[in-house]
Amino acid sequence: MPENSSKFEGASLAGANFKDVNLHSARFIDVNLARSSFSNVSLAGATFHDVDFGNAAITDAKLDGMMINGILVTELLRAYGV
Repeated sequence: MPENSSKFEGASLAGANFKDVNLHSARFIDVNLARSSFSNVSLAGATFHDVDFGNAAITDAKLDGMMINGILVTELLRAYGV
């Protein structure tokens, strides 16, 4: 682990607010982000595996290059006329 990093295990940060925070290259394993909100957040290059996106909403997002199961999201939206 890099010298300037923090490690949280078994911690509850429920209700916490993060503003102007750098979590570049952070790892989230077995984390509950249910009902969380994200605004003006960069997820560029992020990878999601075994993730529950049930009832998630994405609005006003830059989707260029975003893939779901190997399929470009922009192509899916184009196919559906969105």
